[in-house]
Amino acid sequence: MPKKPEVEFLRSNAILPVGLPFSDGVRIGDVVMLSGQLGSRPGTLDLVPGGIEAEARQTLTNLRQTLAEHGLTLRDVVRVQVMLADMADWPRFNEIYSEFFSDPWPARCAFGVNGLALGARVEIEAFAVRR
Repeated sequence: MPKKPEVEFLRSNAILPVGLPFSDGVRIGDVVMLSGQLGSRPGTLDLVPGGIEAEARQTLTNLRQTLAEHGLTLRDVVRVQVMLADMADWPRFNEIYSEFFSDPWPARCAFGVNGLALGARVEIEAFAVRR
């Protein structure tokens, strides 16, 4: 009988405020699936001011910090899902994204949404693999 993969629910309280009804992510074997990150100041639900560029930078900074809290880096990310409140922000988002990721690029999708939590302009989910 095959061994069942180990499942661990991850919570650091480094970025997300205490009391939210979800974890930083879930680890299944060597794969870590992170919850969506917003451009909020760590420990708060306050989005950074400054539009898509500031929010994208803070969102990716939060993603990097959340990965670090669980022993991972941006180089461990294999897939990214980007949700934008306005697809017209896609070129500006890509400029900021390229400050955090480089070749070999993670697999990625991006799509426009009708609304994001807290009125955010961008939300990012990521999958990483422990290597």
